[in-house]
Amino acid sequence: MNKFWIILVHTYLNKLKTKSFLVTTLLTVVITLGLTNMSNIIEVFDKGGDKEKVAVLDETGQLYEPLKEQMSSLNKNLQLTEFDGTEKEAEKAVEKGEYVGFVQLRYNAEQLPEAKYKAMSVAESAIFSDLQSGLQQMKTMLAASKINLTPEQLQQLYEPVSFEKIALEENAKTEEELNQARGLVYVLLFVIYFAVIMYASMIAMEVATEKSSRVMEILISSVSPIKQMFAKILGIGLLSLTQLAVLLSVGYFSIKRNMSSLEGGFFDAFGFGNISLSTIAYAVIFFILGYFLYATLAAFLGSLVSRIEDVQQMITPMTLLVVAGFMIAMFVLGKPDSPFIVITSYIPFFTPMIMFLRVGMLNIPVWEAALGISILMATIVILAVFGARVYRGGVLMYGKSNSFKDIKKALQLTKKE
Repeated sequence: MNKFWIILVHTYLNKLKTKSFLVTTLLTVVITLGLTNMSNIIEVFDKGGDKEKVAVLDETGQLYEPLKEQMSSLNKNLQLTEFDGTEKEAEKAVEKGEYVGFVQLRYNAEQLPEAKYKAMSVAESAIFSDLQSGLQQMKTMLAASKINLTPEQLQQLYEPVSFEKIALEENAKTEEELNQARGLVYVLLFVIYFAVIMYASMIAMEVATEKSSRVMEILISSVSPIKQMFAKILGIGLLSLTQLAVLLSVGYFSIKRNMSSLEGGFFDAFGFGNISLSTIAYAVIFFILGYFLYATLAAFLGSLVSRIEDVQQMITPMTLLVVAGFMIAMFVLGKPDSPFIVITSYIPFFTPMIMFLRVGMLNIPVWEAALGISILMATIVILAVFGARVYRGGVLMYGKSNSFKDIKKALQLTKKE
């Protein structure tokens, strides 16, 4: 057992000190701080920026002022200027960079406003959308005045209909709780997806590196391959928890510090202020179980190759399983109670993401979550027993080996020992 802990600590510290781990952690911390401070960053750049100027070529002589008034409430960073010239002159002014674009106003056959917008590029959709919204509101008011509607009647006509969604199922989540759960589930699914792929691949690379450098021959003469395999899995598991603890701590405190500036955006719709402890507990459980499931797979698949170049090819089917589970979870984020999701949540390779999606979004019975966790744990045990046998023979195999037929060879080698 002493040698087991020596390998575990060595694997953990060795990976912890590598430049790639330190750079990845630092880079991810910077990205996390950038995302959680995005409003402040945009504000800093906006302070020095000028308003976007748009020329208005009003052929009616009546629409410029109403449009300017509408736009002052829609987009305060847009500055409308009445252009006194021809269409060609306006085009040249835009080409010289005096304006980002110009809008040409005229009346149609029904004496209602219509417009044409020209700019060097129409890729900037925000200006076009705001101008269209302003013109639409102006056209509505003119049309209403033609049929003698009062402002009060017009307000009633366009007042949003009251539409409340109520779930009849007992203990069902409200719409607000669902939005909050959806935001958390969305973020955690990404964390599980990237962490499982990254750390499982790290284990496979670690095993293949030791085989290619012949260090493995020294190791297996002093420590049993099974102890090696599980020591590496636990060592890199501790490494993943260390990195996630750093990132989640930085992200949490940064969000709390900038909560006032984040109101009204993503964090308002997908609030993180009322996360239930049970959801966090399930996230930790499914992350750890998902890691052990794919780490065990990666360890024995990595033991079958002798060259680092062959690792990616060997673990590609495992990676595709993770991608499939993630894509299913993403596609059904808006429909977590469909029969397809219920069935796939019990398939162990998809359970870490899809069962977590269900427990995060729905109030499912505890036994369903427990059944999914039990199936997942049983699969991990079976894979660990089978993987240990493959690993014991796999580390003794050298030469070109990038086929799943090598699993049979590894098992035969294990029997001969």
